[in-house]
Amino acid sequence: MLRLSELKLPLDHAPEALPAAIAARLGVSARDLISWSVWKLAHDARRKSAILKVYILDVELRDEAAALARFANDVHVQPTPDVAYRHVAVAPQDGGQAERLRPVVIGAGPCGLFVGLILAEMGFRPIILDRGKVVRERTKDTWALWRQGKLHPESNVQYGEGGAGTFSDGKLYSQIKDPRFLARKVLTEFVAAGAPEEILTDAHPHIGTFRLVTMVEAMREKIEALGGEYRFEHRVTDIDLDKGAIRGVRLHTGETLEADHVVFAIGHSSRDTFQTLYERGVHIEAKPFSIGFRIEHPQSWIDRAMFGPCAGHPDLGAAAYTLSHHCSNGRTVYSFCMCPGGTVVAATSEPGRVVTNGMSQYSRNERNANSGFVVGISPEDYPSDHPLAGLELQRDLESRAYVAGGGDYFAPAQLVGDFLAGRPSTELGEVVPSYKPGVRPTDLAPLMPDYVIAAMREALPVFGRKIARYDDAQAVLTGVETRSSSPIRMTRGADFQSLNVRGLFPAGEGAGYAGGILSAAVDGIKVAEAVARSMVGAAAA
Repeated sequence: MLRLSELKLPLDHAPEALPAAIAARLGVSARDLISWSVWKLAHDARRKSAILKVYILDVELRDEAAALARFANDVHVQPTPDVAYRHVAVAPQDGGQAERLRPVVIGAGPCGLFVGLILAEMGFRPIILDRGKVVRERTKDTWALWRQGKLHPESNVQYGEGGAGTFSDGKLYSQIKDPRFLARKVLTEFVAAGAPEEILTDAHPHIGTFRLVTMVEAMREKIEALGGEYRFEHRVTDIDLDKGAIRGVRLHTGETLEADHVVFAIGHSSRDTFQTLYERGVHIEAKPFSIGFRIEHPQSWIDRAMFGPCAGHPDLGAAAYTLSHHCSNGRTVYSFCMCPGGTVVAATSEPGRVVTNGMSQYSRNERNANSGFVVGISPEDYPSDHPLAGLELQRDLESRAYVAGGGDYFAPAQLVGDFLAGRPSTELGEVVPSYKPGVRPTDLAPLMPDYVIAAMREALPVFGRKIARYDDAQAVLTGVETRSSSPIRMTRGADFQSLNVRGLFPAGEGAGYAGGILSAAVDGIKVAEAVARSMVGAAAA
């Protein structure tokens, strides 16, 4: 098989044009082309009047060696790589498995899900703990905040089966380096759990919230069938250490679960757990993250700006965008977690605080497009040099937003025109905010540091020159966006264990090693492999 990349055809090309283009590109006759399949499909919309489909294909020829020789210096014609996933270990089957301590995974989000799956596939029978509820019960509790303003502190957008990614756009692409094609393992498992098969070929795949719910359930059933065990509504309150190694975890029920291999895949919002681990001496350091607001435009504006006369074409769907600007004050403003045809959602996990996030369904057919509109900050900007100072900053900004929104989980909002003019909004206009339970017009500037507001005011007109009407006076900003990523890193070594606690494996987004569903899941696979190697080595010793 050959991997042929960067093959471009018109958006509305005829089906027979693809094999003809493959043969022409490789300089072979049609009869020499045995078969082909799409590996990835993207769109090139730089010329809006002539949008192209861009293919990466796996091609079978009668004489592949000759073709490779002809294109020896062409990076777009290469042997098809081996993308099959292979387990790195198997649990010992010497009759002593029942006596050995089982690995414990804390957190049932994308990272914890794949730690559990890979360990279960290798026969290690993991125990998966989550402070929240099963995904369907959690969904009901989340909707209670959106519809009734009733927060469940242990069951919400952040906590529970599926993690924060369950209530998002369900993006399944990442910029991580992936030489082992672990992302393919993730996508293949998602398809087996009910995701649409096109996520395997779409260059920018997504799933959407409703489909994620059923997929998470299906994967839980698979893990349980392989010997894994889930325990929901089990919050970890402490850890037991002995001579620099973890020996167990303590639960809010009073139970102690003995364990010498514990994965902390707790997501970016488990602030109480971060505090506990820090107090127990686990190495934690502050890391950069980003803060800002959500910005909303009608999706039709974005479609026209990105696709021109091709807007609305069924092969294109709702348009997405990525924006970035380096400001004169040294800050970088960028779009984050852009949700085409989606909604802005209430994403707090703590009483008395307001946090925004974005969410889309698979169809991406809601009225508005939304994106995080955020500014990068670093530990030097935090209120102190304490490793957890970023958490303190998050809480302060979220508390301000709660007060500005009226103290009932409504969010503060402002028209872009008023924001740029430095005046409070007293009413909203053409763009209807999607945030529930609702918004209250106000002045967002007091909610953020001055350098953040200055950078945003500089960036908006710049973005407006890149995407028509991005800085339209009627666009809406809703605050605050503070959980773009974890503000801490639970630093680990080459063996994926904590720098100073043996047997403790920091993992995923909360530990500072991922950002988004796919990268968190890939990190989960790597951590599961490290746990397996450690357990097999310990058993052999």
